[in-house]
Amino acid sequence: MKITMFGHKRIPSREGGVEIVVEELSARMAAQGHKVTCYNRGGHHVGGAQFDEGRGKHYKGVRLKTVPTLDKKGLAAVTSSFFAGFAAAFSTARVVHIHAEGPAVMAWLPRLFGKRVIVTVHGLDWQREKWKHGFGAKYIRWGEKMAVKYAHEIVVLSENVQNYFRDTYGRKTVFIPNGVAKPGILPAEKIAAEYGLQKDGYILFLGRLVPEKGIHYLIEAFKNVKTHKKLVIAGSASDTDSYAAKLRQLAEGDDRVVFTGFVQGKPLQELYSNAYIYVLPSDLEGMPLSLLEAMSYGNCCLTSDIPECATVTEDKAVTFPRGNVAALEEALQTLCDDPARVAGYQQASGDFICEKYNWDDVVKQTLELYQ
Repeated sequence: MKITMFGHKRIPSREGGVEIVVEELSARMAAQGHKVTCYNRGGHHVGGAQFDEGRGKHYKGVRLKTVPTLDKKGLAAVTSSFFAGFAAAFSTARVVHIHAEGPAVMAWLPRLFGKRVIVTVHGLDWQREKWKHGFGAKYIRWGEKMAVKYAHEIVVLSENVQNYFRDTYGRKTVFIPNGVAKPGILPAEKIAAEYGLQKDGYILFLGRLVPEKGIHYLIEAFKNVKTHKKLVIAGSASDTDSYAAKLRQLAEGDDRVVFTGFVQGKPLQELYSNAYIYVLPSDLEGMPLSLLEAMSYGNCCLTSDIPECATVTEDKAVTFPRGNVAALEEALQTLCDDPARVAGYQQASGDFICEKYNWDDVVKQTLELYQ
């Protein structure tokens, strides 16, 4: 099949979960002989200009095209999806796969030109703090309605979102979760040299520095935990510079808290490979790829009890009530004081998550939906 995808920032990239999903789907489909084109945004990487890379035309058999983009807050996604929507509509592709609610504003155009239109809702983006007010919230809600009206199929990543579309719009959706692959475990080399981190010597959060991830709960709780382990906050802001500054201010006076900024490649793999605990204290998630990845590395994971996390981990991780700093502090202290319990979760998590969520299964289900 000829397939186009847009709605992501760019691939190859780890700027967010959407980018990982698009990369995995497109590359695996191309490996099966399908002709896949992904429309990348222009503009700078969320991690900073130092992570900007040359805009190649191909990646793992996937054709890449960069569309015009106004690289400003609130306009990058709007302008890139506008031009990508037109390009997809006038392309020779049979299937147009749009990722995220905002870009789905353009779903009508490829549908008008006879394409089969699939929209994946990675989460209810209008609930995110940075889009709750003003134009951004209205635009994303508009995209949601356009997906309901014009998409042949809507893919969701959680039962909560599936229920939302059924109850709000009477719209049937298809549940296809994200996947994960079994990684190789790396020793702490680059992270030891760069940040002084050793095996089991730190607690890890990895993700975008945005309010809905609950990182402020984690720092507040950790400051009262009696441990020599460090807390590593790995990630960069996403149009949320003021929140990132607030986190650094909150951590002042505790030299155990380490901010690495955006990481990728070997440092990222090393961080996952050598963490004592991985923590995801989110108030809101779609289907957290970082949690799947952390478990695939055999980490003991501690998450908030929101359904999007609890349904992923089942009984193979520790949970605490969402937003409850005292409960998070207690869970952190308990795990720091009980290495045997942590080791039990570490042994159980890796094989469990890789069997439960497999990219090959995700690709198979998605291709069936295209057809």
